[in-house]
Amino acid sequence: MSHYDFRASRLYLDAALAAGSSLTLDAPRAHYLTNVLRLKAGARVLVFNGRDGEWLAEIVGSGKKSSLVVRQRTREQTAAGDLHYWFAPLKHARLDYLVQKAVEMGVSCLQPVITRHTQAARVNLERMQGNVIEAAEQCGILTLPSVQSPLSLDRAVAEHNVSRLLIFCDEDAEVRDPIAALQAAQQAGNGEKGITLLVGPEGGFAEEERAALLQRPNVLRLALGPRILRADTAAVAAMALVQAVLGDWQ
Repeated sequence: MSHYDFRASRLYLDAALAAGSSLTLDAPRAHYLTNVLRLKAGARVLVFNGRDGEWLAEIVGSGKKSSLVVRQRTREQTAAGDLHYWFAPLKHARLDYLVQKAVEMGVSCLQPVITRHTQAARVNLERMQGNVIEAAEQCGILTLPSVQSPLSLDRAVAEHNVSRLLIFCDEDAEVRDPIAALQAAQQAGNGEKGITLLVGPEGGFAEEERAALLQRPNVLRLALGPRILRADTAAVAAMALVQAVLGDWQ
């Protein structure tokens, strides 16, 4: 990844990619390439679809009639990690930020969960998907995380596969050192069959929600230091800790 050209323009296209194939661009993508990026015929961009790796493609035509011709593969498709992120939805811009950062941090599934103190029960899944694509385009990711419809926390927990380590962030965790808590889980072999990370709302978990989580097997209660963090800040901090100790930062 250190040799990756971060200056190259990248475009997500939900189309099969193969050498020599021609890709018709819809109006928004044609506008983006020609009017926003100001690329002309003959310019090259990187394209990916989340399945076939990354390819170098050449712009053909101009304006609304622009299309792409795929030339050669630049990177093979990478396998997705196995970090599921559960979160209580936030409002508007802060949810956009949270989704984008989750993509950058390598989550494989985005699952909104509705808790007692959730402040925004409605989730615009189309907007979430747009933020997923934008983040993947900008940071070189090849595999897009799935975007799931909201579930109540009770249902999400009841349906959770107990072989997966469920980490939930809680300021009242007994072990105050998050790295020590995660290292203990690693030494016990937890997380080898997948990790689910849960960050609750800014109002915190209700007592009955916390009790229900603690009754489940393969659950880790994780503190995030001495300060109270906003939900979107807590999300980035928790994902960084999990990836550094149990995930793909090792």
